[in-house]
Amino acid sequence: MTSFSSIAVVGAGAWGTALANAAARDGRRVVLWTRDPAHAERMRADGENMTRLPGVPLAQGVEPTADLRAAAQTRAILLAVPAQALRGVAEALAIVLPAGIPVIVCAKGIERGTGLFMTEIVADTLRGAMPGVLSGPSFAEDVARGLPTAVVLAAPLEPVAEALAAALSSPSFRLYHATDVRGVEIGGAAKNVLAIAAGIVEGRRLGESAKAALTARGFAELGRFAVSYGARPETLAGLSGLGDLILTCGSAKSRNFAFGLDLGRGLSPAEAGGGRLAEGAHTARVLVEMATARGVDMPIATAVDAVLGGRLAVDEAVSALMTRPLRAET
Repeated sequence: MTSFSSIAVVGAGAWGTALANAAARDGRRVVLWTRDPAHAERMRADGENMTRLPGVPLAQGVEPTADLRAAAQTRAILLAVPAQALRGVAEALAIVLPAGIPVIVCAKGIERGTGLFMTEIVADTLRGAMPGVLSGPSFAEDVARGLPTAVVLAAPLEPVAEALAAALSSPSFRLYHATDVRGVEIGGAAKNVLAIAAGIVEGRRLGESAKAALTARGFAELGRFAVSYGARPETLAGLSGLGDLILTCGSAKSRNFAFGLDLGRGLSPAEAGGGRLAEGAHTARVLVEMATARGVDMPIATAVDAVLGGRLAVDEAVSALMTRPLRAET
């Protein structure tokens, strides 16, 4: 089994910082990369990421840097940058990264314009890298503070997935391993769009029954889409599918849910979310386009896309969903 004595986390947002802390808990050396040298210097001086994860000290062994070459000299890379920024960072990393290094995507999205999944971008830009994905029901603050959390790490080669999962796991941060890369990343990307819909339901005060129905039907359409790409049903029923959907559809700590909450309360897409990144807002259009191309029915995602695009008001979208033709549940 491969040993991962050093790991780099590329992206020093809240999630990247939390992952760096988790990876460093067993005395491992962890390089935490940010593109801003001043940010790296502040983290070194403060001993924490004051701008993204205040009040959570950096674990011993975490080394903030703005030098991508330092990240490339580790045994594995965790890419924790936003989905739509991943290609640019991967292209920069390609200049300095040796072949054969596992590159694990920790962002949840689909690239706009190309319709590529995050691991496909890694394969396209980092030739010779071993792409994988880490996903599941997790909030950055919970992981950083050592609260019990379980996620899944998928890579094409099971020994690599198993070794990385073991390297990152701790008594409070449990990683399961898998080889269904596509199923894991589709669960993470699609649930963000569905969480916006759940937030709209909450913001519109449509009731807990409506939110439960939406979550269940959202899971059904997520499953149809994922299976069309060859994902395994058991993956979708696990942490990266159902587990993540339950978390993000039920908590205002989810940026996507909070974004939808604002929409339901009457804010425009430009105003919603208070300037915080909601990946689902960027994923909705490309997800619907990809589903349409494959003949997959995704009415909830389609309604969210229509609201974000200004083609339907919130109440019109709700009405359209409730007046769909009656049929057997599938």
